[in-house]
Amino acid sequence: MTPLVLIGAGWGGWQWWERKSNAQSSYLTALVQRGDIEDVVTATGLLQPRDYVDVGAQVSGQLNKILVEVGSEVQAGQLLAEIGAEQSAARVTANRASLRAQRATLAQRQVELAKAERDLRRQKNLLADEATTAEAVQNAETTVLSTRAQIQSLEAQIEQADASMQVEEANLKYAKIYAPMAGTVVSISARQGQTLNANQSAPTILRIADLSVMTVQAQVSEADVSRLRVGMPVYFTTLGSGGQRWQSTLKKVEPTPTVTNNVVLYNALFDVPNPQRRLMSQMTAQVFFVVAQAKGVLTVPMAGLTIQRGAQGPRAGAGSANGGAAGPAAGAAASSPGAQVAQGASGGVGGAGGAGGAGGGQGPRPDWQSLSPEERERLRAERRANGNAGGPPSGAWGGSGAGAGAGAGSGGAMPARRAVAKVLTAEGVQEREVQVGVSSRVVAEILSGLQEGERVVTGQRQAGAPSAAAAGGGNNRAGAAPSGMPPPGGMR
Repeated sequence: MTPLVLIGAGWGGWQWWERKSNAQSSYLTALVQRGDIEDVVTATGLLQPRDYVDVGAQVSGQLNKILVEVGSEVQAGQLLAEIGAEQSAARVTANRASLRAQRATLAQRQVELAKAERDLRRQKNLLADEATTAEAVQNAETTVLSTRAQIQSLEAQIEQADASMQVEEANLKYAKIYAPMAGTVVSISARQGQTLNANQSAPTILRIADLSVMTVQAQVSEADVSRLRVGMPVYFTTLGSGGQRWQSTLKKVEPTPTVTNNVVLYNALFDVPNPQRRLMSQMTAQVFFVVAQAKGVLTVPMAGLTIQRGAQGPRAGAGSANGGAAGPAAGAAASSPGAQVAQGASGGVGGAGGAGGAGGGQGPRPDWQSLSPEERERLRAERRANGNAGGPPSGAWGGSGAGAGAGAGSGGAMPARRAVAKVLTAEGVQEREVQVGVSSRVVAEILSGLQEGERVVTGQRQAGAPSAAAAGGGNNRAGAAPSGMPPPGGMR
């Protein structure tokens, strides 16, 4: 071969490689790699104590003393304030004097009753000896009855006066205000020397709150409230917390919304322990309700996926196009822990065998979003144990390759979400169907169809834009966020 031919062949090969390299460098790509994903509902909330009480005055008068300050720790039964009680004390003294006078009058009437009863007996004895008249006996009986009625009236008056005196004594006690619960004084709304009027409404003097447990009241839009469920994980951050997360679980969602500027918002409440008192009242919280999450899974940016809307997977109990015949016995014999998880999530089992199939079919699987975190983790562990990190778990999905497999799942279970990814290979860009699990607005979990280390196309590079290598990387990390933005899958 002449040198000229060798030079021409080398030039042609170099031109071919250069054109292929330029074609590949015109794409924006991201690396398929492992990471954590969180599908969250975000909301803004306010912090407030879970348990608090407004301490008010039950009697009118001048507020003479306030014995605590804002921030003071108080115990139940501790004296907090004193109100001038001169009028209440005078009324108690007057009621006691009136009560003593009524009791003295009652004693006098009881003496008169005893005399009237003796006169009545004497008149009856005289009448038996015909020494008096019937009229005199009747007058004596009338005197006895009248005296008894007066005594009953005095007894009722004494009971009424005694009840009034108890009220005045209670008001005298109310002049000293005690703490109804243990906690922290968070606000004082009255001032020493202020005159309080309790006749119209009970005036509030101060508020005591238990700051050891705080309640977050988050306002969730009507578009997202249907995704919440009681008991789901939730965390929040506060301004100035340095990214620290406070973890909790959703306690309840109030059914009555609040409408602000024609925006319908529902209050979602949950409690969080506050042993160090770092959380305070009226703090603003950025709340994240975790709808689904996955840790240590294959991830790619959502920009590299095209979700297939309305794509239906095969039903349970039927093999794939390249798989073998379906059979309940085959499905039951080859069922695996992953299949049992799928059965528990969907409510039934249907075997799908792929015996001797050249390309092995892909059976159905339950809706990934409907599985609990424990069920998802079991499916992922099975997939890793079978050495098929990029593929579906055996048993739950069906066989792959020339071996036999079995699928478990309900015939009515929702199919897995399907998507199409453009994979950059040595031969060029290939479209590949993938299965998507948990996804956020930024990244998605890949259940099958991609392998760790592959590159997916996320966009077309504009003319004149620097290449990835020139930009100082050439390794667009899957799910990487722009500068200044939190990483995907929630704040870290």
